[in-house]
Amino acid sequence: MKPDCPICCAENEEILLQTPQLRVIALHNEPNAPAFCRVIWQEHTAEMTDLAPAQRALLMETVYRVEAAMRTVLRPAKINLASLGNVVPHLHWHIIARFENDACFPAPVWTAAQREAAVTLPPDWQHRVAELLAAGSA
Repeated sequence: MKPDCPICCAENEEILLQTPQLRVIALHNEPNAPAFCRVIWQEHTAEMTDLAPAQRALLMETVYRVEAAMRTVLRPAKINLASLGNVVPHLHWHIIARFENDACFPAPVWTAAQREAAVTLPPDWQHRVAELLAAGSA
């Protein structure tokens, strides 16, 4: 754990799945992306190639499981996957459900909004995604 890392020291996260190696959270601070999850490697690591092959496989399999669960629950037009780490160099993946009526579609969610979003999500989508992840069915 690195004391100055906002991912290592995160508080008040909505955790959908947690294991000793990683955690999956739902984000609520991206106004242009109302259905946004993040898969975070627990150990403070910057790059995928810093992980052993089995660790990389576990991380990516979890990313794919989150994508599958979000597709099942939300029925988006597209899922965006991103691993940047330029601002916070702690290994994590963004899994973002995209809708044709979201604020930025088809542009990335981190660009200026093109319109007011008209996305309606199931009120319990995070819980439903968490259930699928826990059941191993995603």
